[in-house]
Amino acid sequence: MSVLILDGLILPVDIIKYKNRYLMLIVMPKNVSEIMTVKIETIGLEDTAQAAARKMKEKNISSLVVMDGNDQAVGIVTERDLVTQVCCREASSNEYVIRHIMSSPVATIDPDSTVETAASLMQQNKVKHLVVVDENKTVGIITSSNLIKYLDGQLELDDVNAKILATAFSEEPM
Repeated sequence: MSVLILDGLILPVDIIKYKNRYLMLIVMPKNVSEIMTVKIETIGLEDTAQAAARKMKEKNISSLVVMDGNDQAVGIVTERDLVTQVCCREASSNEYVIRHIMSSPVATIDPDSTVETAASLMQQNKVKHLVVVDENKTVGIITSSNLIKYLDGQLELDDVNAKILATAFSEEPM
């Protein structure tokens, strides 16, 4: 596999030979590690729902990974958790502790797993977030947004690759 630098983006490409011509086809990443969000936002077990909501608003995100004292991911708190566990009740959000409203155990995936495996796990577990863990260390998160971006890029590249192949097939060999 080679790379193509296009407008500052580094794209993996396959170079194939067809009718004595070399064609360059753009290839999308296929592993979780290639599409995951590396910078995860976290919150502690004893923090409040109010702190979680503020952090989500400030960072414009929909979830926080809950970490224990040993820096291990033990759960996840989502906007949905805040709505169903806090907002629908009559108490103040600063009275709810994360450990009582988080979703646990957290759904995890290995960074070397395929994007297809991630999508399947999300569907099976009915979740929109998977914490990416490598050798017991949290290294990222993959969300439904990451998958949508991947699929959108894949569709665009399919169009580009189809045009490349159509052009190659329609022209006479040199």
